[in-house]
Amino acid sequence: MNIVYENLKKVNQSFFNQLHLASQSVIENGWYILGKEVEKFECQFASYHSMKYCIGVASGLDALKLSLKSLSLPKNSEVILSANSYIATILAVTQAELKPVLVEPDLATGNIDVSQIKKAISRNTRVILPVHCYGQPCAMNELIDIANQYQLIIIEDCAQAHGATYFDQKVGTFGTLSAFSFYPTKNLGALGDGGAILTNDETLNEKIKSLRNYGEAKKYVNQYKGINSRLDEIQAAFLNVKLPYLDEINNHKIKLAQHYYKKLSDKIDLPPIIENTQSVFHIFNIRHNQRDALKAYLAQQGIGTAIHYPTPPYKQQAYLNEWQTAHYPISDKWHDTTLSLPISFGHTLDEIDYVAQQVAYFIKENSTEAIF
Repeated sequence: MNIVYENLKKVNQSFFNQLHLASQSVIENGWYILGKEVEKFECQFASYHSMKYCIGVASGLDALKLSLKSLSLPKNSEVILSANSYIATILAVTQAELKPVLVEPDLATGNIDVSQIKKAISRNTRVILPVHCYGQPCAMNELIDIANQYQLIIIEDCAQAHGATYFDQKVGTFGTLSAFSFYPTKNLGALGDGGAILTNDETLNEKIKSLRNYGEAKKYVNQYKGINSRLDEIQAAFLNVKLPYLDEINNHKIKLAQHYYKKLSDKIDLPPIIENTQSVFHIFNIRHNQRDALKAYLAQQGIGTAIHYPTPPYKQQAYLNEWQTAHYPISDKWHDTTLSLPISFGHTLDEIDYVAQQVAYFIKENSTEAIF
C-alpha cells in the first residue's frame, strides 16, 4: 500500500465541479479584487464563528501581522507566545516591530504552557498570542484570567484550528482578534494563499480593512501606512464552496484520529484527549525517541509522514542574533520527537489502519525505547 502524507488533488476532488463553476463565475463577472465573493466569505466566516466581523487578507502571516499592527502598540512592546510555534508567528511579531517573548510549550499538547506565562510578563508585555497547535485548543479560560489580571490583549493564532472548540465555543472567538490561514493543506484550505481576521471590535475592523488596502479609508485617501494584503476574489470563491463542508471535513479527520487512538493508545505518545475540548486534528502528531528511525521505517512501508517542525524558530538562521543563548529544553524535546501521521480529508479508515499497524510493529520491535 502506498499512502502519501497529503494529496491535495484527492482532498479537493469531491468539490471539483463546484470549484470550476466558482472560478468561471469570478472570471466572467470581471471583478477580481475585493468583490462580492470576498464580502460573502467574510460574512459567512464571521457567522460560522458567531462573530461580528471578518476581514479577508492575503495569508495567515498577514492576518497575524495586521492584527498586531492594528493595536498601535509602542515599538518593541512584548508579545508572549510558545517557543515551538511555526516561524510565521514569530515573523508576524517582528515584522510588526514588536518583541517576541518565548515560553516553553506543554510537552503533551504542544500548546503554550500556561503555568509559565506569568514568569515571562514584564512591564513591556502587551499581548499574549496563543497558538492552537495542530488543531488542539489552548486552555483559554486560564489565558483569559491571566490577560485580565495583567490587562493584556489576547490574539489567537487559529491557523491550524478551524472549527476546533473549547467548552463548546469555537476557537477564534475568545481573544480581541484572531488570525486564520487558508493555506491549501488547512482543514479549510484555499487553492492558494489566503487568510482572515475575526473580531467583535468595530474600530479594529475598520482599521484593519484600511491597513490591508494601502491604508485607505476610501479610495486614494490614506489614513494609515498600510500594505497590500487582500484576500483574492477567486480564492474567496473557492472558500465559499468549501466552508459549508468544514464540519464534515473536521468530522472525517476526527473519525480518523479516533481510529489511531483505538489502535495505538497503549503503544506510543499520542495527542492527549482533553475534557471539554475538541481538536480538529489538522495534524495528528505522535512522539517517539527514535522519531527519525520510525519515519524511515514508515517510508519503507510506503507511508508518507512529515515533521512539524524539525527546527524551532529560535535556532533558525534568521533569528540567531535574537536568541544566541536561548535554551528551551521542552521545545527542543518536542522538535526532536514529534512526527505527523497521515490524516487528511482524502484518507480512508483502511489507510489509517495500515499506518497504525506499521507504527505498532515498529514499536514492538523497538520496545526498549518505545514510549517517550
